[in-house]
Amino acid sequence: MTHILEVNKFYAPHIGGIETLVQQRAEYFAQQPDTEVRVLVCQDHRGRAEHKRINGADVYFCSSLGTYFSCPVSLEFFRKFKEMADWADVAEIHTPFPLGDAACLVSKCGCRVVIAWHSDVIKQKLLLQCYKPILRRFLKRADAIITATRGHIDGSAFLPEFRDKCRIIPYPLDASRYEAAARRAILQCRDAKSVKVLFVGRLVYYKGAEYLIEAFRQVHGCELFICGTGKLEAELKARARGLPVHFLGRLSDADLKAAFADCDFFVLPSVERSEAFGIVQQEAMVYGKPVINTALRSGVPYVSEHGKTGLTVPPKDAGALARAIQRLADDAALRAEYGRNAAEKVRREYAPDRIMKQIRDVLEGR
Repeated sequence: MTHILEVNKFYAPHIGGIETLVQQRAEYFAQQPDTEVRVLVCQDHRGRAEHKRINGADVYFCSSLGTYFSCPVSLEFFRKFKEMADWADVAEIHTPFPLGDAACLVSKCGCRVVIAWHSDVIKQKLLLQCYKPILRRFLKRADAIITATRGHIDGSAFLPEFRDKCRIIPYPLDASRYEAAARRAILQCRDAKSVKVLFVGRLVYYKGAEYLIEAFRQVHGCELFICGTGKLEAELKARARGLPVHFLGRLSDADLKAAFADCDFFVLPSVERSEAFGIVQQEAMVYGKPVINTALRSGVPYVSEHGKTGLTVPPKDAGALARAIQRLADDAALRAEYGRNAAEKVRREYAPDRIMKQIRDVLEGR
């Protein structure tokens, strides 16, 4: 029996890409007869500790004093980490999560430690200065490091030094969950002849939605549908006034799948390395949709590849973004070619069973 401990800041129902990945791992391992999995996280608000069993996985939510600089503060976390690491054969710690790194080092745990590296710390520069010594010690302590793409290593300020420990394993996507979703027309254009362009994501600084809206001042024959909410929503709506741009807010899971299936192509105009992978690219690609993304020094351009499954443009360049949008809007045959390649790539490279087996091999030191 292998005992696996998954460690992260938060867990479902908290919404986030990393939280979804942790939940995928926990639920998959919980279904294996030779495996026992536990999950250690913090409350995503001020609150007391809770223990829950969610879809077969035991999840312990440590009490929290709140979240500061995107990181929860929990004194209980150190005690609980020590207790659960003593039980575990291997602890997979999802980063960036300074509290998890520090707890691992302080506990001096004897179990195998694997880092699931999702991103460098990008925005919290003051925190990073204090965190660097801890992070370097943590990387030295780790037995292995899992990254989703080579871009995660090459674009990191820390990982190149530890390249020999890194294993590249992409994020999985279960195509069957999307194929089973009901397809229906959900994106309603003002002009029935318009090409439907989709953006999905939080309306925050690193997503680059302002450059996408600016690009729509320079294109014709297409309309933009923005799914998501966030701090910049009011500002973006003001910027989009008079343009063929529709704000759909936060959609249900079923409606979001319908939007991916209904669009003609997808755009991810992110401008900072905080966008480390872009799972939404996979979600569009599974429906055979081309993707326009940006050439960030992260995993983003490795998911949808320029000239194969879509187009890649420089970040923060509304003109280049407009030209790419116009090119796909004007060329249905190119959209179809990229779309076929995209759907094939998702099924070939991101199949969950194959990826989970690779993760399990790293966790067990094979």
